[in-house]
Amino acid sequence: MKSNGPDRPSTARTTPEPTPPTTRQAKWLWLAVIAMLIQQAFSYLSTLVLPIAAPAISEATGLSISLVGVYTAIMYVASTFSAGASGAFIRRYGALRISQAALVLMGLGLVFSWSGWAFVFALTALVIGSGSAVSTPASSDILGRYCPPRRAPLIFSIKQTGVPVGGMLAGALVPALIMAYGWEGAFIACGAMCLVLAFLLQPLRAEFDRHRSPSQRISMWVVVVTVREVLTHPRLRELAFFSVSWVGLQAIYGAFLFAFLADGLGYAPETAGFVFAVGNAAAIGARILWGWIASRFINARALLGWLALVMAGSSIATAYFDPGWSVIAIAAVAVIYAGTAISWHGVLLAEIARLSPVDRIGTMTGGVLLFTSTGIMVYPLVFGAILETTGSYALGFLVAAVPAMYTGIQLLLRRPRRSNRVET
Repeated sequence: MKSNGPDRPSTARTTPEPTPPTTRQAKWLWLAVIAMLIQQAFSYLSTLVLPIAAPAISEATGLSISLVGVYTAIMYVASTFSAGASGAFIRRYGALRISQAALVLMGLGLVFSWSGWAFVFALTALVIGSGSAVSTPASSDILGRYCPPRRAPLIFSIKQTGVPVGGMLAGALVPALIMAYGWEGAFIACGAMCLVLAFLLQPLRAEFDRHRSPSQRISMWVVVVTVREVLTHPRLRELAFFSVSWVGLQAIYGAFLFAFLADGLGYAPETAGFVFAVGNAAAIGARILWGWIASRFINARALLGWLALVMAGSSIATAYFDPGWSVIAIAAVAVIYAGTAISWHGVLLAEIARLSPVDRIGTMTGGVLLFTSTGIMVYPLVFGAILETTGSYALGFLVAAVPAMYTGIQLLLRRPRRSNRVET
């Protein structure tokens, strides 16, 4: 990563710099990228099935679409604690095994959602949230052991394209499954795919989990310790707090954009799904682009600042959608929205890895994501409350843009005094 002045990485490290990759390491690195990209895609897909199916569920059961906000909030309450505790589980059982366990949890949660009962949706939200939260720390732990630091922003961004891939699959697959098999069938089919993937990852465990420590203690205090480590590190603390607003914009894109187009503007489900999928497809290339830029041309802090400003502007533009807009114009805004609000994660994760000791990358990633998850929890809840109270989707998108705008300005105007690495 190119960096100048005070933003240059410190040469002091608490763990040895990884050596250049051997042929064996390079082979396993790309296997890790592919495997973790796929598991990340299905992790994100599992969180989108209900938001996309919400109009059909509402029509069949009478449940309000605004309850998507409550569902998403419950999901990420579980996600918040799960992310914070994930480090100890990863060290004890291995990152690959934890990825498999997460897929099983999410798969079962989706399958049991077919009942259509409100309390079952609440319970499965807890299950899916607990599973989805650990996919990123687990994959970061694996990649951090094989990836050369200079290539980290690009490699982590490639892996993180799993999120828009999952969104693209959800936008294209879920409406088609609903039309063919009903919303219940969509839940069962997506859940079954998660379960099958957990089984298919098993041959990789011997390699990816060979660093696990079976003697690692599991305690609820691990969350407190992880939070304290993040809060006492200035750079990680800033990333943790600022990322709340970025992931909040991602959350309302996933939870409400489809409903806004289908319910608020009256577009056909296939058209709404097309716009949603196109945005996520664009985010795939955007994630790789931002990772490449951060690896070669601009430091991660500045890039994240610019991305924050653009995602805030695209959220404001989304608020002004109306039936008079052409589908092409709406899709263009969705591309910019998703290309920023769903595409910053690889740059953030590489920066966390750069600032963390090699043997604690998974733990510190989980610690930062514990804070990040509060945005996924709070933003849809507030958006749902605004929608229920005012009937306006537009107001929710406007309110959500303000914090992201602030963080972008702060990142671009304030230079950090120093760049230090976590001490252990």
